[in-house]
Amino acid sequence: MAKFADKKIYSPYRTLSRDEWRRLRNETPKYLIEQDLQKLQSLNEKLSLQEIKEIYLPLSRLLNIYVGASQELFKATDTFLGSKTEKVPFIIGIAGSVAVGKSTTARVLQSLLANWPNHPKVALITTDGFLYPNEFLEQRGLMQKKGFPESYDIGRLIQFLADIKSGVKEVSCPLYSHLSYNIVPDQKQLVSHADILIVEGLNVLQIGTESEVKPPLFVSDFFDFSIYVDAEEKDIEQWYLDRFLLLRETAFRNSASYFHRYATLTDEEAVHVARGIWREINAVNLQQNILPTRYRADLVLLKGGNHAVKQVKLRKL
Repeated sequence: MAKFADKKIYSPYRTLSRDEWRRLRNETPKYLIEQDLQKLQSLNEKLSLQEIKEIYLPLSRLLNIYVGASQELFKATDTFLGSKTEKVPFIIGIAGSVAVGKSTTARVLQSLLANWPNHPKVALITTDGFLYPNEFLEQRGLMQKKGFPESYDIGRLIQFLADIKSGVKEVSCPLYSHLSYNIVPDQKQLVSHADILIVEGLNVLQIGTESEVKPPLFVSDFFDFSIYVDAEEKDIEQWYLDRFLLLRETAFRNSASYFHRYATLTDEEAVHVARGIWREINAVNLQQNILPTRYRADLVLLKGGNHAVKQVKLRKL
């Protein structure tokens, strides 16, 4: 009799190698390959045209299939109910660690998805806008936990998504400045008549922090599809260090920057500071709050040390 340890453990995912995944773009319309590649490449010096073609074009094709199916189901349900309500946006959530490349993934998908004819208007928000203002965080001793679930106004984020899914034509959300490291007072981002809404953030798949609504609602309850951008922690830490050193030479030199005090650090001092921030804040948040939500994603993009995706996991239907 076989021991329990020898039994095959069921996985909810179908795992595809990079080579298997890239073949799935064969039927992607040619114009998607030709449009905006230079613009997309400029988003991140680590993002190659090959990566866009082999990883993001197949992903845009898959998402287009999901959006199309959702639109047809909406029409069928409308017909069944005998109503004529306007369609609501298909919402895609993108989660993952600090410095793993969520923002680049979100912007690339926004551009590629907008080129498909059945959903030309693609909006993108980040959950940074739903962080509590620094003043609030300081009063409650949470500045060292900025980015942790408790530093977000989850109730406000859930209300925003509920309005989107309720068909409200124009919904606004707060704006966040990475320069001032704070919410921008009296400024909003407007989401209007979107076919697709991409929501990018550290903890968007988190279910440990709920709103005061009963029964409980979570941010991910509003997602039609979710993506987790993954990598080995040692690689993410190195990418964080690289980014910190780059920002020290660029954005940190602006006197208005919250991190201007780091602009004059030597390389050795900057690495020491960045490692400390990673170890005391970002690594803790990753291990305690972000990584445990990976299994909830519909699709996982696993990156190698060179930023290139080496494996894709797609949840089985």
